[in-house]
Amino acid sequence: MTQTPTRPQATAQFTVPAKHPMVTVLGSGDSLLRVIERAFPSTDIHVRGNEVSATGDEREVALVQRLFAEMMLVLRTGAPMTEDAVERSIAMLKNEEQGAETETPAAVLTQNILSSRGRTIRPKTLNQKRYVDAIDKHTVVFGIGPAGTGKTYLAMAKAVQALQSKQVNRIILTRPAVEAGERLGFLPGTLYEKIDPYLRPLYDALHDMLDPDSIPRLMAAGTIEVAPLAYMRGRAQPRFTNVLTPDGWRPIGDLQVGDLVIGSNGEPTPVLGVYPQGEKDIYRVTAQDGSWTLCCGEHLWTVRTASDKRRDKPWRVLETQEMIGNLRAAHARRYELPLLTAPVCFPERDVPMDPYALGLLLGDGCLTGRTTPSFSTEDPELASALEAVLPGVEVRWKKGPDYTLSRVKAPGDVVTLENPVTRMLRALDLIGSRSHTKFIPDEYLHNSAEVRLAVLQGLLDADGGPVTQAARTCRIQYATTSILLRDDVIALVQSLGGVAYTRRRGADGRKPGRSRGRDVEHRHDAHIVDIRLPEGIEPFRLARKAEKYRAAGGGGRPMRFIDSIEPAGREEAVCIQVAAEDSLYVTQDYLLTHNTLNDAFIILDEAQNTSPEQMKMFLTRLGFDSKIVITGDITQIDLPGGTKSGLRQVREILEGVDDVHFSMLTSNDVVRHKLVGRIVDAYEQYDSRNESTPR
Repeated sequence: MTQTPTRPQATAQFTVPAKHPMVTVLGSGDSLLRVIERAFPSTDIHVRGNEVSATGDEREVALVQRLFAEMMLVLRTGAPMTEDAVERSIAMLKNEEQGAETETPAAVLTQNILSSRGRTIRPKTLNQKRYVDAIDKHTVVFGIGPAGTGKTYLAMAKAVQALQSKQVNRIILTRPAVEAGERLGFLPGTLYEKIDPYLRPLYDALHDMLDPDSIPRLMAAGTIEVAPLAYMRGRAQPRFTNVLTPDGWRPIGDLQVGDLVIGSNGEPTPVLGVYPQGEKDIYRVTAQDGSWTLCCGEHLWTVRTASDKRRDKPWRVLETQEMIGNLRAAHARRYELPLLTAPVCFPERDVPMDPYALGLLLGDGCLTGRTTPSFSTEDPELASALEAVLPGVEVRWKKGPDYTLSRVKAPGDVVTLENPVTRMLRALDLIGSRSHTKFIPDEYLHNSAEVRLAVLQGLLDADGGPVTQAARTCRIQYATTSILLRDDVIALVQSLGGVAYTRRRGADGRKPGRSRGRDVEHRHDAHIVDIRLPEGIEPFRLARKAEKYRAAGGGGRPMRFIDSIEPAGREEAVCIQVAAEDSLYVTQDYLLTHNTLNDAFIILDEAQNTSPEQMKMFLTRLGFDSKIVITGDITQIDLPGGTKSGLRQVREILEGVDDVHFSMLTSNDVVRHKLVGRIVDAYEQYDSRNESTPR
């Protein structure tokens, strides 16, 4: 009788640093330890204090020692270790031992994509990490795999990350509504009520990653668009370009004869005609301040050159295609665009707080709601001005630059009465805002010119100032750490007829500030906005800033020039005719013109339910500086009988095409309940048996 040779035995010890409680390493009730023991049955693992020892098969002991080392690397970053994370770590280490190309568990489990609302989104499996890395490296990425593998969720996290870092200007989310045969008109309710069931998973993911209160604002502004695939043909085309109306922005394709739009004088002007133009070659026209819009080659623009201005010639009207290749004159931009001749006239709306006071508080106020509202300034003039426009509030000096905004108590008042400032901020949904999350409420952004200017004056008196330049007129500079507030300030400036240029100053490497005798590191990037306002609009109320601005000759004349015209494909286009004498109306970024999937992160979910024609249509809508992620499960196709899946076919067509990547996920990447992975495997085995069995 031959004896089975015994494998070499070994013993290893591992010390858990004192700063890591053993419960984080072993799990509640030793749940993580039990997972490890089940994975390595030939190894005895003992724990004494913060010492872990393993005795048994030499190979398993080495893996156990490596596993604990990887767990400590993960815990050191603040990421938690769960039973699933331990199981996946063990699988990765075993695959690595067998020579498979892999990455360390710590590298996979500590790659943060997005932190939101107290939780961090990161890949949980090796294939998920490769999928996320592919999105960074490629323009078009296909994520193909069974349900529960995080295909859509991780793509959404990357989209939000790209939007927040300003890599893209908007997010477009779409999926085929195949359950209704895309004949949504037969379903009851409004368009949004009809498509809601098919887009709900996308909404749910958005709410996990963004402040729910900010999502309606982003969707109203077109920064986030959610639509079924059947409506994508229009959403990315110039017929959906925003046009300014007295009620805010509206897509040009939604306008009808008789609707009002805003003209170059800031006043409403009626639409006289709407003319579909069919498919056209589309171009992106960009101004030097970063504003841009889409139009066809025959689209008309009112422009003038430096020569026209010197000779006092009238503005000329040119087609887009006439200016292509002729945008520079001796290295200077040739074509100047007209600006608003007067501030936009929005209807006056009642507001709960004086607009100048709101601007001051958005600049230097504490709006957390946890304490009595406060205000910081080195200018007592601003404290007095704030008290003058806030009825029932007394601005009391506390110390240094700090003031508190206390309720004026009257005889008979009870202690529990709410501070008037807190009440007004609560009505504006600003309570709890911090320096990097502040914004201007819509009721102020789309209000009378007087209200908009007062808000801007408050912001500039608090956080802005004049910048003098030798032999040049004075420009205005404003700084904020809030991306929303930066964009809102730019919108205010443009609605008043000015121009604004923005740049970012990173927090890393900046010299720390000083507070109470100590250094304070910068936690958020600063956004610098350089502003020029038209003559007659006073940007400051604070005396010292206003005097410096006037002494330097004011802000000069704001100007916009066409910087580039680039092809943007062929799209359906629509033209409108307005009653304005100069035929001009305001389009996106407050550009004046006669009459995309650019700069976007686009996600097509449930792509297995697209037809080959739909898939081609979608992919050919890719614009400049955009990224597309397409997700789907080719085992769950709901298309009518006989219809091929565009997702199945596209891999044969695009496999090997440069900058296109296919990420394949499997049941091992399922991050839902463990049973989901087993169900997926069972179905795959069943399908495999049936395919091999003769009929």
